[in-house]
Amino acid sequence: MKQFLVQFFTWWNGQTLGTRFYTWRKGGYVGSDEFGNRYYREKKPSRPRERRWIIYNGIAEPTMIPPGWNAWMHYRADEPPGDYVRREWEKPHEPNLTGTAYAYRPPGSVLNPRPETPGGPDYEPWKP
Repeated sequence: MKQFLVQFFTWWNGQTLGTRFYTWRKGGYVGSDEFGNRYYREKKPSRPRERRWIIYNGIAEPTMIPPGWNAWMHYRADEPPGDYVRREWEKPHEPNLTGTAYAYRPPGSVLNPRPETPGGPDYEPWKP
């Protein structure tokens, strides 16, 4: 019952019932990535361009789409990527912390947990 309510009311956590039904009816599985996200496309495209979508593994965070799948999702590549090998100069994924308690708060920000930290000395108010 809990899973039904989660799918019915939350769009940011996995897939909703509407997405599940649409995927079952019209979707063709294309592949998945190292984060567990699953990618789909229309079985029989009814538009000039086929529709492509993703079902996230857990919370919907678009920064967790690898570069090859991102290119495929945005129609920059016609074929889905094969096994993607990360280059040695690429950094591992870091989650987007905006809106969380761990978000970056610069010195002098009202939201900084230590408000006694002053802003930098580079600010001088304008005087006419």
